[in-house]
Amino acid sequence: MTTTATGAPSEVELAIGGMTCASCAARIEKKLNRMDGVTATVNYATEKAKVSFAGDVSVQDLIATVEKTGYTAQEPSPPDEPGDDEPVDDELRTLRQRLTTAALLAVPVVAMAMIPALQFEYWQWLSLTLAAPVVTYAGWPFHKAAFTNARHGAATMDTLISVGTLAAFGWSLWALFFGTAGEPGMTHPFELTIARGDGAGNIYLEAAAGVTAFILAGRYFEARSKRKAGAALRALLELGAKDVTLLGVDGREQTVPVGQLKVGDRFLVRPGEKIATDGTVVEGSSAVDASMLTGESMPVEVSQGDAVTGATVNAGGRLVVEATRVGADTQLSRMAKLVEDAQNGKAAAQRLADRISAVFVPIVIALALGTLGFWLGNGAGLTAAFTAAVAVLIIACPCALGLATPTALLVGTGRGAQLGILIKGPEVLESTRKVDTIVLDKTGTVTTGRMTLLAVHTADGTDEAEVLRLAGALEHASEHPIARAVADGALAKLGSLPTPEDFANVPGLGVQGIVDGHAVLVGRERLLAEWAMELPGTLALVKAEAEASGRTAIAVAWDGEARAVLEVADAVKETSAEAITRLRALGLTPILLTGDNEAVAQSVAREVGIAPEDVIAEVLPQDKVDVVKRLQGEGRSVAMVGDGVNDAAALAQADLGLAMGTGTDAAIEAGDLTLVRGDLRAAADAIRLARRTLGTIRSNLFWAFAYNVAALPLAAAGLLNPMLAGAAMAFSSVFVVGNSLRLRSFKAAN
Repeated sequence: MTTTATGAPSEVELAIGGMTCASCAARIEKKLNRMDGVTATVNYATEKAKVSFAGDVSVQDLIATVEKTGYTAQEPSPPDEPGDDEPVDDELRTLRQRLTTAALLAVPVVAMAMIPALQFEYWQWLSLTLAAPVVTYAGWPFHKAAFTNARHGAATMDTLISVGTLAAFGWSLWALFFGTAGEPGMTHPFELTIARGDGAGNIYLEAAAGVTAFILAGRYFEARSKRKAGAALRALLELGAKDVTLLGVDGREQTVPVGQLKVGDRFLVRPGEKIATDGTVVEGSSAVDASMLTGESMPVEVSQGDAVTGATVNAGGRLVVEATRVGADTQLSRMAKLVEDAQNGKAAAQRLADRISAVFVPIVIALALGTLGFWLGNGAGLTAAFTAAVAVLIIACPCALGLATPTALLVGTGRGAQLGILIKGPEVLESTRKVDTIVLDKTGTVTTGRMTLLAVHTADGTDEAEVLRLAGALEHASEHPIARAVADGALAKLGSLPTPEDFANVPGLGVQGIVDGHAVLVGRERLLAEWAMELPGTLALVKAEAEASGRTAIAVAWDGEARAVLEVADAVKETSAEAITRLRALGLTPILLTGDNEAVAQSVAREVGIAPEDVIAEVLPQDKVDVVKRLQGEGRSVAMVGDGVNDAAALAQADLGLAMGTGTDAAIEAGDLTLVRGDLRAAADAIRLARRTLGTIRSNLFWAFAYNVAALPLAAAGLLNPMLAGAAMAFSSVFVVGNSLRLRSFKAAN
């Protein structure tokens, strides 16, 4: 998508391919920013570049620059376009095939090398047969990336993996065909130092195959988590209606794809259908359920002249709507753009392993070359010198570094899934340590998100069960969300309800009918006034207090007399108050954010223990992201918990987004952590688990790196032959996996 304006720079978003680590993104960004009039930000996590350019620069110039840097670039197709996921699926499928091949073939190679009892007469040739496809086919992405980096004078983790595995494989080939390793009955000599042998009888196929398989496993799980980078946008767009019933000037109905709608077209919306686009009601009245778009549970009454929003649901009567905005101008599309901007604006997380490798890889390669030169200069011979250099490369092969993140993440996420917590990927964990403020969307997060019958207030002498029986029976015949709350509450207490007669819906006021011979009215006080009835003083006071607290008060009358007032509202979840206490214990300040009025918000805040000054009410859906930005501007590190589509942009903008699994797909995909249980207490458990997982990743990386640093001088001095180097490398991987498995003992707070 390219935007142009007179005298203003153009903007384009490019889909970048071929990046394997954060340093790739930094290199592309550096090359683009060197172009005159170009400002670029490359996001490794989403594999996109947001570029602003002016002057004579064209989009093709930008793409050419990226391609000259060794990567691919193209303008991405719209998220809802068919086939959008196919390239990603193909890439993931290929990576899975390479990993499967490597795992199946590398296991026997490593077993034969490490267990002398398995070394039969020609075992070394079987090892070569099995290891060759692992190093060549399965390891091809590393070799290709290393070659691309070398062409541009750069070195990354891929460089070290490629050089180390090819060196070990190449030396093994030399030893098998030109040394003594290929002789029948050869077994691995177990020697601590290179000086005790020239290396001609040693093969290191297990190191080459094992490193390739382990690193591929890490890459596969990383790629799988990155696959959903654009899912929030797709989930948003899929909320909209696919087809629409157009009304011609002669009243004839015609069903067409929603993309054919034009401003000014009139279309029909039947009960239960989605409204196709933003428009104005020109005929009919109904209640519109906007919860899937706004996250707010209260239905909105609409009639002729009222504005309606695309993707909301007609919960009541027949509507005819005139389209006022279509395509990219609709509120749904603007929300999608908000999510996209928030995601692209979030700084790409620099993985610690990549930051280490930026310095570590060139140093290791230089050390290996220095070791080769030192041994040659001391007259040790080419074989011994090359063996020492290979030992340096193998001990430095970042298997443990590559496993540090995915193993901890896999164990942490597996345990989290058992507790109702889903962690999207390693890049989100950094934020959990710094978060000091947690913004809670009210509806569906702190509250149930459903209209619920909370209380029944009766006049003197009136039986509560009789009120529920008559009012519930009448409301059970209505499609209105508030009516359903009353009917469900009555059914829960009574078990069954009678069938009403002469049922009628009074638009905007309520319902009326005959139940068991009684003429019953249920609805607003104005409905009673039309029948010359009024609420007695006690009920009028109850109604006023309920409405002051933000609840909906429903009057019930029968046989010419007002008998009761029902209170309906979005009920607070039973566990929310306890969850707030747990969040405070983690050092977080809870803030309640809602589109409801101040009275409703303060009432909910009092019930769960949030301070009055930490309540932000009457926030429009599109302004929630601005609230998060404002808090960040005050120096706070903000976590956001939400469940509605209107929360998606704020979830993406927040330093840490926690989406309720009971909410919309758009909110879930935009969040960093998903709380499957829909229980706010899981938010506290999620942050604790994420912090513990991050701590495990950091300790894994530290020990893996420290292990290599300690062993490198031994390998360079000839005190560690390549076979021992391979064993030490394997042990460091075992240590990392064992440390990660400790996350299985994580327990949710009682």
